[in-house]
Amino acid sequence: MPVEITWWGHATCAVEDSNVRVLTDPLFTGRLAHLRRRRGALPPADARRADVVLVSHLHADHLHLPSLSRLAPGTRLLVPRGAPRAVPGLRRLTHLELHEMAPGDETAVGALVVRAVSARHDGRRLPVGPRHCPALGYVVTGQARTYFAGDTGLFDSMAEEVGPVDTALLPVGGWGPYLGEGHLDAGRAAEALARLAPRSAVPVHYGTYWPIGLDAVRPHEFHAPGEEFVRLAAECAPEVVVHRLEHGESVRLGVTS
Repeated sequence: MPVEITWWGHATCAVEDSNVRVLTDPLFTGRLAHLRRRRGALPPADARRADVVLVSHLHADHLHLPSLSRLAPGTRLLVPRGAPRAVPGLRRLTHLELHEMAPGDETAVGALVVRAVSARHDGRRLPVGPRHCPALGYVVTGQARTYFAGDTGLFDSMAEEVGPVDTALLPVGGWGPYLGEGHLDAGRAAEALARLAPRSAVPVHYGTYWPIGLDAVRPHEFHAPGEEFVRLAAECAPEVVVHRLEHGESVRLGVTS
């Protein structure tokens, strides 16, 4: 049975492996504070169906309480350790099965094993909140091994911590004209791809949300990262097949032999 990956926009993906449906950083809104969804229709109600949801860090475009509140009762929700203290609204989502994760932790979901790995990113619930929680990536192992990077910068032990994977879901942009520390742009994502050496990759976290009123400010940073990643990946990691998906588009991938 092939593994199917659907990109819903920003960092939100569905991964279906071994009859288990995984959802990453769900964000189902047309507007978040000063951000407006500028490309891709809002995901349909069926996109909220999941057996397990992975939250990479506490920023509101990744841990979005209104989107999480729409998940079906009994959905398992994996969050960074300390998240319920830092984001009290999580404790009100009593219809979900909440599990806190730290790098190295594993949990089984049906036939899958989900392992949390490190990420290099500010894990605070900005702009307030002194408590720090680790930003995470996740490796989902079933018939294939899929790495969801969340938000991260490059770090020396990335390939060692993540380990061998078949597919990497890598952020290649952002939601504004400038990317600070702890992010991958298209070039750094291509370098990460060369280090990880998966069979395939899907670029995410670009071309969806953009600050209201900044349409004319460095618009190429909104439109270009996906295609730029495809070009640079071909130079840095020519053996990796890159699938640049449109919003709501899916790809079926072969399984590990």
